[in-house]
Amino acid sequence: MSRNILRRFVSKWKSYRYRFVPWIALNLKDRSIRAVPTGSSDKIITDQTVEETLLKLFAALNKIPQNGTGLNSATSLDVMMKVMGFKVERATSQVGGTGVYVTDGMVPKGTVLAMYPGAIYFPYEPILLQSISNPFIFRCIDGILIDGNDKRLSKVVYRSCSKRDRLGPYMTCDVSWLTSHLDNPIALGQYVNNHSKKFGANVAYQEYNVTEDFPLHLMKYIPNVRYSPPSIHEGSESRVIRTVVLVSTRDIKAGEEVFSTYFTMVY
Repeated sequence: MSRNILRRFVSKWKSYRYRFVPWIALNLKDRSIRAVPTGSSDKIITDQTVEETLLKLFAALNKIPQNGTGLNSATSLDVMMKVMGFKVERATSQVGGTGVYVTDGMVPKGTVLAMYPGAIYFPYEPILLQSISNPFIFRCIDGILIDGNDKRLSKVVYRSCSKRDRLGPYMTCDVSWLTSHLDNPIALGQYVNNHSKKFGANVAYQEYNVTEDFPLHLMKYIPNVRYSPPSIHEGSESRVIRTVVLVSTRDIKAGEEVFSTYFTMVY
């Protein structure tokens, strides 16, 4: 019994350690990192390219008749293949646990292939309880956190915030990523594993702000929501939503697993 408990602990630690700051600091010398100069926008592709990709995919998804429970995974993947020329799906990783693979087509270099879903927390907002044993906390360069956990308290918080921000008949975020049936087929970036010496990184994270100009009827495919409601003092910034997309750093063929670089240093 004790051995099983120890195995479970070791398994969780191997995943969680990449989010544990003291461990990262002690092990940076042994890790490959992605360096970003101070003040850099850290953009691999332009915001316009990211927006055009999302609008094209979301508009195509929005044309598919829905039965009241959203799209099924097969349908959304078919749309993805038609619009983007490839499919990405979750499967058992080569390094253990869950990973993300290109299952059909080919991803050209400099292409958005996934989004990092989750609730958005500003540095001053409480996230302690949600972060316990949670390996899916993503930290943006400016300190904003995205909780990509689709289970337990994180799931409850996200669902609650999604209902709060609904505007009449319009959903302002995607909730299907909390299930196994994705309306937005690229909302699975939290399951991309860290690269290693054996498996090199083929994608990198890029921050992108969804602005107030983004079509309201397509917001239902954005897999992010703010933890706190927008303030009336924010004006035009009230509909700005922080998202993180994963962009390919080389061509990725069908059958390849997607790996990222968890370590990004800002100098």
